[in-house]
Amino acid sequence: MTWADALNSFRQRDRVFEFLIPEQPPALDLSHNIVLYMEGVSKSFDGFKAINDLNLYIEAGELRCIIGPNGAGKSTMMDIITGRTRPDTGQVWFGQQLNLLEMDEPQIAEAGIGRKFQKPTVFESLTVVQNLELAMAQDRRVWPLLCARLSGEQQDHIDEVLTIVNLGELRHDPAGKLSHGQKQWLEIGMLLMQKPSLLLVDEPVAGMTHQEMERTAELLTSLAGERSVVVVEHDMDFVRSIARTVTVLHQGSVLSEGKMEQVQNDPAVIEVYLGEG
Repeated sequence: MTWADALNSFRQRDRVFEFLIPEQPPALDLSHNIVLYMEGVSKSFDGFKAINDLNLYIEAGELRCIIGPNGAGKSTMMDIITGRTRPDTGQVWFGQQLNLLEMDEPQIAEAGIGRKFQKPTVFESLTVVQNLELAMAQDRRVWPLLCARLSGEQQDHIDEVLTIVNLGELRHDPAGKLSHGQKQWLEIGMLLMQKPSLLLVDEPVAGMTHQEMERTAELLTSLAGERSVVVVEHDMDFVRSIARTVTVLHQGSVLSEGKMEQVQNDPAVIEVYLGEG
């Protein structure tokens, strides 16, 4: 794949390039320390209620784990947050000023919400650093970087992200030669190039070795603080290793929420999800 082919693929995949640059969203107001509000959100598909009067609040800088059985509504919840799906009812706000239900996917991404899907989608024929440069080009304000040398600030940001995701020594290697776990970290790095305020991560350790899982736990923990991180995961050992606050979804609504010890001892959670005392 050539650089031009990769750029065209990136355009089509995320739909963030338009002929006209839309008006920038207002600044994110975190005066109440809540970065994401979901209130009374419901969504049905052909009579099946995937989300049922969901209330969810994510604080600025927190690391939140979302767990629940298959069909609990986790993916639909993330689709609603990122604009891929519109709810039937409810409100979804990013900070105090941004109504996500009035924004499309590119606008939501530009406002500072990044989402990593379970399967990594890096460009394997390009090097690690080229993948990061391409992710930076997703911001149309830095479009000239494809035609000119990077500024010192842009290069510093790439170096910082490479350090965060532990891929500095592999910066010039083709992404296709990376292990599964390293590809996951590279995709997280590509999201970090956009400097998101809220990062949604879907099943980050699926298919990883134990060592890669440990490194991923360190990575996600390090990301919280400067940004909010929401992790959807099925591996309970991994959740226990990173969990600060855990939200359990069941039948499209919150079944339980709190510290891991509190949640895993909740009789309702034991009955519908954990299946053990």
